Formats: sequence, structure tokens, C-alpha cells
Amino acid sequence: MDKILILDFGSQYTMLIARRIRELSVYSEIHPFNMPVEEIKRFNPKGIILSGGPASVYDEGAPTVSLDLFAMGVPVLGICYGMQLITHVMGGKVEASDKREYGFARVKVDQEDPLFSDIDDFVRDGEISVWMSHSDRIEVLPGGFVSIGKTENTPFAAMRSGRGDIYGVQFHPEVVHTPAGIKILENFVTKICGAARDWTVGSFIDQSIEKIREKVGEGKVILGLSGGVDSSVAAVLIHRAVGDRLHCIFVNNGLLRKNEAEEVISVFRDSIGLNLIYADASERFLDALKGVTDPERKRKIIGETFIRVFEEEAEKLGQVEFLAQGTLYPDVIESVSFKGPSATIKTHHNVGGLPERMNLKLIEPLRELFKDEVRRVGRELGVPEKILTRHPFPGPGLAVRIIGEVTKESLEILRQADAIVEEEIRKAGLYESIWQAFAVLLPVKTVGVMGDERTYENVVAVRAVHSLDGMTADWVELPYGVLKTISNRIINEVRGVNRVVYDISSKPPSTIEWE
Repeated sequence: MDKILILDFGSQYTMLIARRIRELSVYSEIHPFNMPVEEIKRFNPKGIILSGGPASVYDEGAPTVSLDLFAMGVPVLGICYGMQLITHVMGGKVEASDKREYGFARVKVDQEDPLFSDIDDFVRDGEISVWMSHSDRIEVLPGGFVSIGKTENTPFAAMRSGRGDIYGVQFHPEVVHTPAGIKILENFVTKICGAARDWTVGSFIDQSIEKIREKVGEGKVILGLSGGVDSSVAAVLIHRAVGDRLHCIFVNNGLLRKNEAEEVISVFRDSIGLNLIYADASERFLDALKGVTDPERKRKIIGETFIRVFEEEAEKLGQVEFLAQGTLYPDVIESVSFKGPSATIKTHHNVGGLPERMNLKLIEPLRELFKDEVRRVGRELGVPEKILTRHPFPGPGLAVRIIGEVTKESLEILRQADAIVEEEIRKAGLYESIWQAFAVLLPVKTVGVMGDERTYENVVAVRAVHSLDGMTADWVELPYGVLKTISNRIINEVRGVNRVVYDISSKPPSTIEWE
């Protein structure tokens, strides 16, 4: 399989470069800028992309690359900082500019160059619209390089080596604000690098099954199945490879949404035929949470209790060698940032502490995929659409949507209210266009009037947000009619609630979840 290597210099858009390349059906991976040249050779890329980054090439300690990288005979494309770095390392001159370029700009390009071929639809008066984000600029090109693009502020907005194997662009082709960007990347990857478009869902599934079978042999695999997208697709994929030697453990912590346990059992045990172990530990979790109101203590208690229950169920299976997790590529990238391994590596799916404690070998079949790719794999494997389009749900469940102590009574109120929110958003045809929508039970009681009688009951907050990755989010302007129906139904149908409010906070400064 042909591969494109992306060396990360800290740009906020680095992950987007990888996504764009994969949209071209070419496999790409992100690695830190200081990946040794020998490792790069073993990776055997068809092309290398140097990402942007926040540094200046003349800063002390600025991230850099070895000249040996350019002697490998592999085509290289530098984006923004990547272009400046190529210039700096290869003998050109980069300086701070009085005229910084941020946002939209117009670049006059040489359409005869392979990098800018077939972009007629995006050209106006010989120029294309691009997205800039830099304060330094190139004053002198490296020896043997030529300019293939310029703006009013700089004669060197794009460049190419004399051999035509090293390129640089001062703008960001990976963002949607550069309309011709995907075509420019396609030209680099397919025409200049000659990469084959052989990265498909089908090829990924076939290769993954082969790898899993080779690794597992006749061993047993356990997986913590939550019913969410990641663990569900991982489970079905591994089941294709090893059959009933996969043991899925579904722990009911009592903090699930309405009818969730029944749905998971129905889909995965009854319909798909997974070897599913159902552990109802709801009373155990509730006992452990009794009297606890601090959100961090809640999370730790739930995580620790989950691990104990999971271990107990796993021990009943006898000798187990492998633990499967639904880790995704963004999780992997987080732990290998451009500055080196992160200080804190994310715990995935509540089982991050298990390999050390249980001495298991990890299987993470989705660790090369982004979320949208996981959904495509799931569809190819026949995972029900209702599972694949589910909104994200926090590991600690409804415990972090009940502000204060978690009790059976508060859980019952929240489950009913949350179910109404989902039902009405689905009825309005909005569910799949919203990142997350849910109800929160507040530790507040207010006065109300019901049936000519005074009430003093609970407040439910409704939260709905748009987001791409959960890192930032904006509140959804739900139609007033939908909000009215949700409010009326919750107050009329959920005993113990007499007021509904809508959360119109964005992230940042707020978070998506309330705890």
C-alpha cells in the first residue's frame, strides 16, 4: 500500500492534512518532526509533507529536519512553516515581515506547473483564493529553486526545486478556505509522488482481519463493549477475524440511558451474534457513588469500579491473552505530539488501566482511523445505522449529567427527560446533524404551579451542540417549536420536574458536559 508521511511541526491543521490525503484514497500517517531518517526509510513513503507550525525558523530551539531528508529521492511538500523550513535548511533566507498575512489572500500561480494543473475551475484572472496564516516570509529562495506562486506581499508564495521533487506553499491547501486545496494536494500525491489510490474501506477490513488472525492465533480476546460507535465497530471487525474467541464484556453500571442495556444485548448478542457477557453491576456502582457530589470523585469511583467488575468477569474466562480497545487515530496522535510524547496519555473506553494490571497484549484495530472512517468501516461490516450515528456518550454515563449526588430517583428522572429530548430531535429530523443533545438534572428546585397547586420541584437543562471533534462546540439554535414540545413533554410526563431551561453556552469557555 502506497503511503504519504506527514511530519508534524505543531500546526492546528496537521490532522486535517491526513484526512484530506485519505479522502483521496491514499493512506497517510502523522509522525513527529524529529522522526529519524532511518525510520522514515523503513516507513517507505511515496511522499513526505512538512506541516505548518507556530514557530519561526530562526527561533532558538525551533523544530527542524536533517538535510538527509531531501537526499532520499522522495518528493517533499512544505506547507507554511514547512516551506520556510525547507528554505532555511537548504540555504535560502527567511525573515519576519512587516506585512503579515492571515486569512484570505489571492495567489497568482503558474498553472503550467504539475502542482497547479487542472485547477481552472478555481482560477480568476490567473489567481486562486487561499488561506494564509504566517508572519514570516521568504526573502531569498534556496539555490536551484524557482517561484511558482506570488501574492502582493511576497514574490514567493509557492516554490519548486529545479528537479521538481521538492515543493513549498506559503498557504494552507488542507483547509476549506482554500477551494483549490484538495486538487493541489491531489496533484502532489498522485502526479508528483505517483501514489496509488489503494486505501479503501474494503482493503482496510481485509488487511485488519489478516493482521488480527496472525496476532491472536488460537488465543482469546476480551473487549469492553459499551454500545458506542468505536467499541461496536471494533467488536464486529474482530469477531470477523476470530469468531467466538472474542469475548465482549458489557458492564451495566446503572448509569446508562433509557433501555440502553436491552438495546445493546438485542443488537450485539441476538442480531449480530457476538459472544456477549452481560454484567449487571448497577447496584454496586450506585453504592459506591452514595453521598458523592464532586465530579472528579465520581469519575474516579466509576472508573475504578468498572475495572474491578471487568477484571472479575475476565477471570471467569480462564487464560486470556489479548485485550481489544476501540482506540482511534486522533487518540494516537494526542499521545505523540510534535513536541514528543504527551505527559498524560488519554485513557480510552474506561479500560486504559487494564493491560498493566492484567498483563494483556493490546489489539487496537481502529487505531489508524478517524471517526468518519470508523463509521464507513462499520457500514461495510453491517453494523446497524442506529449504532453508527449515535451521539457521543460520556464514559461515566448519566453520573456527570446529574449535578450532585447520584441516586435511583435522580437517574429515573434524568433517563425519562433525556429520552424525550432524543425522541423529539429525531422526530424533527435534526438528530444526525447535531453532534450531541441531552438533558441535565440540576441541583435546583423552583416553585411552580400544576393543577392550581403550588409545586417545588426539579429543573432540567437541555443541551444541544454542533461540533466537528468535540474540542470546540457551539450551541444549536433549535427551532422554538421543538424546544416548546420538549419542555411541555418533560414537565407533563416526568414526575418531579416543573421547569426546563436551554443551555446557550459555547465551548470554550464552557464544556459540552456540565461535569
